[in-house]
Amino acid sequence: MGTHNYNLSEQFEFAGKAKTLSIVAIVIGIAAIVYGFLDHALHERTFSNLLLMAYYFACVCMSGAFFLAVQFVAQAGWSASILRVPQAMARTLPLAAIILIVVCGLGLYTHDLYHHWNAPGLTDESSPNYDKLIAGKAVFLNVPFFLGRQVVFLGVYSIFAMLLVKLSANEDLAGGLNSYKKSFKYSCIFLVIYGFTTPIFAFDTIMSLEAHWFSTMFGWYNFAAMWVSSLAIMAIIIVLLRKNGYMSWVNNSHLHNLGQFIFGFSIFWTYVWFAQFLLIYYANIPEETVYFYKRFESFKFWFFLNLVLNFLSPVLLLMDRDNKRSDNKLMFVSILVLIGHWVDYYQMIMPGTVAEEAGFGFIEIGTAVGFVGLFTFTVLSNLAKTPLVAKNHPFLQESLHHHL
Repeated sequence: MGTHNYNLSEQFEFAGKAKTLSIVAIVIGIAAIVYGFLDHALHERTFSNLLLMAYYFACVCMSGAFFLAVQFVAQAGWSASILRVPQAMARTLPLAAIILIVVCGLGLYTHDLYHHWNAPGLTDESSPNYDKLIAGKAVFLNVPFFLGRQVVFLGVYSIFAMLLVKLSANEDLAGGLNSYKKSFKYSCIFLVIYGFTTPIFAFDTIMSLEAHWFSTMFGWYNFAAMWVSSLAIMAIIIVLLRKNGYMSWVNNSHLHNLGQFIFGFSIFWTYVWFAQFLLIYYANIPEETVYFYKRFESFKFWFFLNLVLNFLSPVLLLMDRDNKRSDNKLMFVSILVLIGHWVDYYQMIMPGTVAEEAGFGFIEIGTAVGFVGLFTFTVLSNLAKTPLVAKNHPFLQESLHHHL
């Protein structure tokens, strides 16, 4: 390998067309939400789309922090030169957390979300709406405890995310190993907390939309979805930065690593999805099969599109080594994966909220576009606050000379 004189003080400038388009996208999103709320019959559908995108937004930002923690605990060298991208996502997590908590809180208050366990009379034995199963879960599924868990989980994730970002900034200023050692220690703590609480977070936010049904695999199914989505977003941002003349130190071997992760965890997502489906299909217990029956009968198109985008596309297109190392092909697959996991969340949420009244139109497209604009604006704004490389990271030279 030859020697290179990289500009380790290189800084991204968020301006021009990217900034303008992100603002336009936010405006489209606001218009879609306002349109949905102006028609009372569309309130529940609008809330469902808000939950979908707020959850998606929070999950990819959480996974940005998770990526940082994994790299520190693994003492990975290859990723040292690309950490600013997941750091920008982690820095955005507090905003994403607030949005998700507000959406959940308003959805509970209006009964447009979580009405399966939050409707009046469900836990009152004298009420004609009494539901013995929901009453049995009332200790866990009640509004104060539900929102309290949301605040605690997302608050803890945000604290650790900001802590890891701050330590990286301190490392840039002071050098040495002090900040890196602290990052390692806090990452170990964060990963334990994250591993135990993300399944509960998924149970609360998504699975409780249909509180009669439950699956112990649901948390890991959601983890796989949020993790592979965040990897796809990182790949897209890095490829676009390279195309615009930034991060010249990122080579095809870095892309290869990201491609391997996307390939591998797409298979892991499929394994968890199929294991959950197969166990329920084989057992054929009515209270379990109702979940997939509803999706297979009323949402059949989305059901199979989910598998095509999230399993067949990444596996077939990223199986080839050269495709993992190609900017355009990796970005194409990453976009398919992001769309695929929107479909995945659509499948998780819509049958339990709006059911047959679900649709695909301006509300769905506009809300998604709006959150994409918000994500782009906030993450790229955060990316522009610091140099694009952690110049005093102890494994930086290993990353700059990474070769597979």
